[in-house]
Amino acid sequence: MKVTLLLADFAQVADGKLTVVGGGWNITGPQPSPSALAVIFEVPWDQTNRRHQFKLELMDADGGKVMAESPDSGPVPVCIEGEFEVGRPPGIKPGSSMNFPLALNLPPQPIRPGQQYEWRLAVNGETDDDWRLGFRARPFPAA
Repeated sequence: MKVTLLLADFAQVADGKLTVVGGGWNITGPQPSPSALAVIFEVPWDQTNRRHQFKLELMDADGGKVMAESPDSGPVPVCIEGEFEVGRPPGIKPGSSMNFPLALNLPPQPIRPGQQYEWRLAVNGETDDDWRLGFRARPFPAA
């Protein structure tokens, strides 16, 4: 499966198309702010008409999971999980891949100024080096 990941200010899916506003950044902050993950899953012909699970985890520069405070259970890893299934429309040529666009608009994440981060994607428990999306939080300006 081929996947395209993009950081943005806002993203949405309508009519099977992905709309991205303020996309393609890899530097943010220093203050955490709302953001979006825009994802396009390119599903091969032989993997259509099947459910696929995905998991996106926010990692720090050392490969540790970024933790957020949960009012109910204390610190929890920043993780987004879901599933999708792409069907084959009638008349599509055998062997054609099918795209599944996904827009995830996120509240401010628990990131620290001057630090490096990475979103890591796994699909059906498998990962790929191309399914990583790094970004950096600017340091606070010197006084």
